Amino acid sequence: MDINVVNALTYEDFVKLFGNVVEKCPLISAAIWSHRPFKDLADIEAHITEFIIRLPDSGKAGILRCHPDLAGRDLQSGTLTRESQEEQSRAGMTTLDSAEVLQMYRLNSEYKERFGFPFVICARLNKKADIVGQLSERLKNDRAAERERAIEEVKKICSLRLRNIVLSDIQTKL
Repeated sequence: MDINVVNALTYEDFVKLFGNVVEKCPLISAAIWSHRPFKDLADIEAHITEFIIRLPDSGKAGILRCHPDLAGRDLQSGTLTRESQEEQSRAGMTTLDSAEVLQMYRLNSEYKERFGFPFVICARLNKKADIVGQLSERLKNDRAAERERAIEEVKKICSLRLRNIVLSDIQTKL
């Protein structure tokens, strides 16, 4: 996608296009729109990252609470965002057997009870076994360390989603 096209987008179109690069947080895209003109996609990503970093801990936890449980209720009921559905599917979370679903439910519940937000991992960079292992391992972290770890995962998700928008745009023009 040509950066000039991005810079020419109306506020509404920009938020519509980039509004879910951070799960269910169009406010972030809305907030960075005013930083146009962007030099390139990396510049957009840098503004999003800076916005997230500057949030107080409660704001960071709020971003994390916007994420669905992996293999959780939203997946089972079909209410995941298109992006989350695709990411969880690629990681193998949509093909769990009943024992694996129960294990994920138990681990997700334990995690949320301990930290106050859902477990967040960049599913596109992990497979089912890695996700279960990480979830079990990260339960040992303290709240502050885990919040920062989860925010790092949000940044990875954001980066991949931004690139996906660009690739999707290029593919539709071919």
